[in-house]
Amino acid sequence: MEVSVIINGNESWCEELYDRKAKELLLYGRALGLSHGEAEDLLQETFVTLMRLAEAPRNPAHYCIRAFRNRALNFKRSLWRRVTREFESLRWFEREPDETASEGAAMRCLGQLPPDQREVIVLKIWHGHTFEEIGALLEISPNTAAGRYRYGVQKLKVCMKEQNYERIEFDRESASHLEAAPAL
Repeated sequence: MEVSVIINGNESWCEELYDRKAKELLLYGRALGLSHGEAEDLLQETFVTLMRLAEAPRNPAHYCIRAFRNRALNFKRSLWRRVTREFESLRWFEREPDETASEGAAMRCLGQLPPDQREVIVLKIWHGHTFEEIGALLEISPNTAAGRYRYGVQKLKVCMKEQNYERIEFDRESASHLEAAPAL
């Protein structure tokens, strides 16, 4: 099947956006409950759609995340995919050979959070969005986004403490061990 792409003379915006956001979107897809392969498929579909646009959106990163999220939510509605996702959710981070015990514990704890809290934490830490931006993406108030983040981080701290990891910081640098799995 041949895909026709409208080139508007400034197609580099889409390529630059892909370079900046692909890994983050894969992790976001995992946080939304998709398998790595499903997240990759939706990432590709999202960018094919973006490339077909006659011109770049006003806020390409916001548009891209919303488009990816909408595709993910539509994808998840299927019953058979839901069953597969349940089995896949047991390992939504790819294991690294040099993974430390604390990294493994942090990944397990993040995987145990309710999806709405996990989603906000991923958007805040790995995507670097403000609560206002997260609210706009998820169509919730910034205060709701902040609350989900706060409650999720509290649960992560309790979980880590229960697993004998007393201190975990939730900023972009110290959480880098939870990066998205590399593309195949």
